Amino acid sequence: MKFDELDARMRVFETAYDLRVLPGVYIVARLDGRGFTRLTKEVHAFEAPFDARFRDLMLATAGALLTEFDATYAFTQSDEISLLFPLGCGLFDRKTRKLNSVFAGHASATFALGLGAVASFDCRICELPRPGDVVDYFRWRTEDAHRNALSAHCYWLLRKQGRSPDEASHALLGKSVADKNELLFQHGINFNDLPAWQRRGSGLYWEAYGKEGRNPVTGEVVRATRRRVTRDTELPVRDAYSDFVARFV
Repeated sequence: MKFDELDARMRVFETAYDLRVLPGVYIVARLDGRGFTRLTKEVHAFEAPFDARFRDLMLATAGALLTEFDATYAFTQSDEISLLFPLGCGLFDRKTRKLNSVFAGHASATFALGLGAVASFDCRICELPRPGDVVDYFRWRTEDAHRNALSAHCYWLLRKQGRSPDEASHALLGKSVADKNELLFQHGINFNDLPAWQRRGSGLYWEAYGKEGRNPVTGEVVRATRRRVTRDTELPVRDAYSDFVARFV
């Protein structure tokens, strides 16, 4: 069999599952750290429940993804990152398999280099048909951040009091949001006073800025517009956050 014939026959097997995101649909990529509970609590001595060093590694990873793939907005909380792409994004011909593998690989490499140890992410593609769905998606993720942060602070408060992992988990089983807030308050912690990045996550996006330069021919001072990535660790809440996200849709 000639090579061209063999190549054509075998590529059918390789590309059989090359699905694409339909045109006119928003792409959001969500990445999650693989085995990060063990990585951050056993392999590396990060502070529990939150550590600014880990936050900065996640911000750096999200920023690298935003820059490399020209995403519109990135949100990160805990060990996850969500990336929003413009509606007309044609990256990798919108092939979901390619998007998942490249995003996960880039995130894994970036985080591992920053950590100085092996770390990996997985990725899934969310296909969102309407601008309102995009806003709702990011509202969902920031609300998830809020609930996870409240539970994490309660859990580690009990752990630091000497409770075992099972005892701490059992003590919080079935507790309402109000119950958890009261538990923290009884021990001198007002959840609403904790850093916003812990309670709501962080956002990254492009901002325009002016930069002065000099025309090498005329010597004239000129002002050009450039863009850079901004890290926002004080995201707004509720409807204000919905309005904020809508800017990127």
